[in-house]
Amino acid sequence: MIKLKQNRKMLLNNPHFTCFRPMSRVALCCAALMICSAAAACNIPVFRFALERWKPDACELIVFHRTAMSGDDEKIVQDLERASLANDGDANLNVIRCDLSHNEDQELNDLWLSVKEKTGSKLPVLVARSLKGRGNTINHWHGSLQEAQITGLTKSPVRAELTKRLQSGDAIVWLLLKSADDQKTATVRELLREQCKQLPHKVELPEGIGLPGSELYSEVPLLLQFSVLEIDPGDPREQFLVQQLTGFQADAATAGEPLIIPVFGRGRALEVIPAPQLNADLIHDLTEYLCGACSCQIKEQNPGFDLLLSTDWNKALFGDDSAGPPPEAAAGNGQRQSPELVPIPSGRKRTK
Repeated sequence: MIKLKQNRKMLLNNPHFTCFRPMSRVALCCAALMICSAAAACNIPVFRFALERWKPDACELIVFHRTAMSGDDEKIVQDLERASLANDGDANLNVIRCDLSHNEDQELNDLWLSVKEKTGSKLPVLVARSLKGRGNTINHWHGSLQEAQITGLTKSPVRAELTKRLQSGDAIVWLLLKSADDQKTATVRELLREQCKQLPHKVELPEGIGLPGSELYSEVPLLLQFSVLEIDPGDPREQFLVQQLTGFQADAATAGEPLIIPVFGRGRALEVIPAPQLNADLIHDLTEYLCGACSCQIKEQNPGFDLLLSTDWNKALFGDDSAGPPPEAAAGNGQRQSPELVPIPSGRKRTK
């Protein structure tokens, strides 16, 4: 906790995130999560609060075309639209059609110009972008509609296994995007696996879970359980996920570094961490926060981004007849609150 308070102080005094140790950018990200309204504080662990109450942000799929699309292209777009949550599908995506023959949205025009040369100007073109904490977006994939079909856009084996683990009670799943350098990957793998064994004995759950204001609504077991899930960057079924993750750390990926992504809740990735920045202290800091009391419940005020997944979270967590926690249990009822530093109560070790 002392380490997190120090990082928070450094964050408040340094809006440019200047590094003061190799892992500082990610540790500062962790410290930023501790800022919230005192009225919203509760004793539910962050990972469990996110699992039960945070709805995943939609990944935007922008389809650039000119006039009507061919029958095959139109079918692909309609299939994507049907898969979206807005149309009672299971995928957290939002399809935006942009007809360049009469588009007046300057932002979309600028986006098209930024990818035009990369795609050879052949339409239609799909661009995927994710919301990354506090209203920022990042464009992480572009290609033809046919490429989108074969690149594992909404589903892939890794994401299916990730979803299964989160819905079964894993507090954090550490995604490991492997490098072509087997030794680098092996070093990171061993570090993560060793920490996953040790952390359940070092990290504490907060007291007061289940009391008024800190109710749990799902029967998913509350566990201090952590696992490592590896991604092969050469697997054709995982190319969309690979590009989504490397889009956040393009330089490190180009340099051949493994990337590590702590994922919690409903597929919320806290950060993409290049292997040279990872060590046992950082793993402990991030785990301690995600397993501690949820002092900042407003999703939009948190860093991180949501992976594009296809699953019915409410059905998996709460059963066929439940829509989840009541509206008043959601953080802030959709209202933004002014940030304020609040103390986080000490916790207790989980008893079996």
